[in-house]
Amino acid sequence: MIFSAEEQFALQLDSEDPLRHFRQKFHLPLGKDDRPLIYFAGNSLGLMPKAARAIVEEELDNWAKLGVDAHHATGTPWYTYHEALREPTARLVGANSLEVIYMNSLTVNLHLMMATFYRPTKSRFKILMEEPAFPSDTYAIKTQIVHHGLDPKDALILARPRKNEFIIRTEDIVDLIQKHADQLAVVVLAGVNFFTGQLFDVERITAAAQAYGVVVGFDLAHAIGNVPLSLHDWNVDFAVWCSYKYLNAGPGAVAGAFVHQRHATNRKLPRLAGWFGNDPNTRFRLHLEPEFVPVSSADGWQISNPPIFAMAPLRASLAIFDDAGGMEALRTKSVRLTGYLEFLLAENGSKKFTVITPREPDARGCQLSILAHEHPKELLKELETAGVKCDFREPNVIRVAPTSLYNTFHEVWRFARILAQHQ
Repeated sequence: MIFSAEEQFALQLDSEDPLRHFRQKFHLPLGKDDRPLIYFAGNSLGLMPKAARAIVEEELDNWAKLGVDAHHATGTPWYTYHEALREPTARLVGANSLEVIYMNSLTVNLHLMMATFYRPTKSRFKILMEEPAFPSDTYAIKTQIVHHGLDPKDALILARPRKNEFIIRTEDIVDLIQKHADQLAVVVLAGVNFFTGQLFDVERITAAAQAYGVVVGFDLAHAIGNVPLSLHDWNVDFAVWCSYKYLNAGPGAVAGAFVHQRHATNRKLPRLAGWFGNDPNTRFRLHLEPEFVPVSSADGWQISNPPIFAMAPLRASLAIFDDAGGMEALRTKSVRLTGYLEFLLAENGSKKFTVITPREPDARGCQLSILAHEHPKELLKELETAGVKCDFREPNVIRVAPTSLYNTFHEVWRFARILAQHQ
């Protein structure tokens, strides 16, 4: 698409946007002038769906009126609450419904997946990650290595950008897989890198690793609700994600996991067990059934009963994704929205910052990472004073994430203008 830097062009794009009315379904934080902030921080915490309040209040009312009976009440029973999230999530990640489960937090789920899929031997004990990875992933993987009596210095392989580059080339990841194939046990990468916004080629990396019998898992925290995914067809072994970023489920919301069907239905796989991963037909026999019999689905990795108040807002958000036509429709807008932002930043022609996110739309999500060459924290403060909410990553990167459900082209235009005025 040919863009224009004129304000009227941005307004025209908004008027032609088939998803423009979804913005009204969210609470928009206000600035000091009582105008909505330019909220480009959905990659950190998504905005609150207006429908979430009623759903949470419904469960509070159920607790107040029904007590323990709400576990099996009509509507959305607590006992099977996670099942209400299964189908819409399967559509978002390209999975069969039995392959997805909501439980715990992202890092806890990563540990649970590693307990099953990282079974190091004398010959195969290495793990491949990207650098920089999100710190919690790094901590989790290093402690998994130590847990097995190994040294991260020996067992951890890091895929890094080439000198004077910011993104990690897919061919370099594939080369590392091939180089260490005989010793590699697991590959754990992000779907979209938190720092640069790079979208990894999940399908190609998965195929490259599995050709050597290597298990492949992904952290989809910055991918789910941001880019289309086809986890089942791509043959990914496992994946984990949070739901408070692009899924707009609120702070501390429940996290999710994907386990490919070939693993999910394999009851013999080792795992860390809890009572809600047990066969529901015998779950409430409790002490009379001391042997763990896992559910023949991703549910078999559940530890505890569903956290209702951490799940309830997600019902509101997932309904919005379905109403919007799913990820294909949202991605079409996202590519245009972020492309327009990139165009306007290039029009500024400033030498005070560099966009380090890949330029190719297929190699990124909605986020652009802007590396500030001078006084980055001061620049962030100036943006916030001007009514922009984005976020900062040390040492000098400002992350900007216009999202399809509630951001507009005019907001992108205003942001670029503000940035140009504060250089």
